[in-house]
Amino acid sequence: MVDQPAPPSAHGPILALREEVAKVVVGQDGTLSGLIAALLVRGHVLLEGVPGVAKTLLVKTLATALNARFARVQFTPDLMPSDVTGQSILDQSDGSFRFREGPVFTNLLLADEINRTPPKTQASLLEAMEERQVTVEGAARPLPDPFVVIATQNPIEYEGTYPLPEAQLDRFMFKLLVGYPSFEQEAGILARHQAGLDPHDVVAAGVRAVATLDDLDRARQEVAAIQVEPTVMQYMVALCRATRDTPAVQLGVSPRGAAALLHASKAWAWLSGRPFVTPDEVKAVAKPVLRHRVLVRPELELEGTTADGVLDSLLSTVPAPR
Repeated sequence: MVDQPAPPSAHGPILALREEVAKVVVGQDGTLSGLIAALLVRGHVLLEGVPGVAKTLLVKTLATALNARFARVQFTPDLMPSDVTGQSILDQSDGSFRFREGPVFTNLLLADEINRTPPKTQASLLEAMEERQVTVEGAARPLPDPFVVIATQNPIEYEGTYPLPEAQLDRFMFKLLVGYPSFEQEAGILARHQAGLDPHDVVAAGVRAVATLDDLDRARQEVAAIQVEPTVMQYMVALCRATRDTPAVQLGVSPRGAAALLHASKAWAWLSGRPFVTPDEVKAVAKPVLRHRVLVRPELELEGTTADGVLDSLLSTVPAPR
C-alpha cells in the first residue's frame, strides 16, 4: 500500500497574514501576532489602547487578508442587546415575523469601546463568546465558524464607562496592550499617508486575501496536535496557582485561565515553528493571557502595584522545567 503524502502545512498562508497586514498597519507586530494566535485556538481578544493607534484598522485589514467576514459595533450607552444579536421584525407583505441577523453573525466582530455600554448589553455577548450561538426569543441560532470577538477599551477615560465584570473578562483569551509606535514607525505612517494611503479602503492599499478560512481550519488542527510535556503543564498550573497565593492579589487565575494558557502556548509554539511547547512559549504568552484575570488588591493598586508587575515577579520566581 502506497503511503499518501501528508497534506501541506497551513504555516505558510497563516504567516503570510503578517506581511499582508504590514502593508497598511505599522508598529503593531506583537498585537497582530496575538490576534493570529487567538484565531488559531478560537480565542477572543481585548485590546486596550488610546484612540488613534490603528486598532480598528488592524482588525479590518486582518479580516481582508484572511478573506473573512468583518463587522464593527460601536458600543454606546443607548445600545440595546438586540442591536448586537438581531431581532424578529414584522414582514408587512404576509404579516409574519422574520429574524434579522445582528452584526454578531460574522467571523471577526470588533466590539469598539465595549466598556461604554451598560452591563445588560455587554452580557449579550457572553453566550456568543462562550457557546458561539445566540438565543433570541427562545431559539438558539449558531454563529459562523470562525467567530472571534475583538473588543477595545480606552485605558484613560473612565467617566461614563461600565467596567467589564470578572466573568466576562475571563472569556477573553488575551488582553493585549496597544501602545504608541516608535519614532521611526510613526514617521513611516506619515509617509504612507503622504503617498495616498486611505485607511478606510485597505483593498485600494494593496491588501489582498493571502489565506482562507480553510487554511485557518487546517492550522487549528495542526495547533491541536502540538505536544506538551507533563512537566510543562505542571509549570502552567504552578504559575496560575501562585497568583491565588500571592498576598497582593485579591482574585487569582481560574482553571479556565489555566486552560487558556495551555492553548495560547500551543498556538505560540506553532507560530514559532516548534512541534512542542517549551517554557519559553509559556512565558511569552503568560502576561497577555493572565493580566486581566489577576485582580490586585485596591489598596496596593493605589500604591502602584499592577497585574503585570505581579506576573513579572511570579515568572522570575516560579521555577520552570529544564
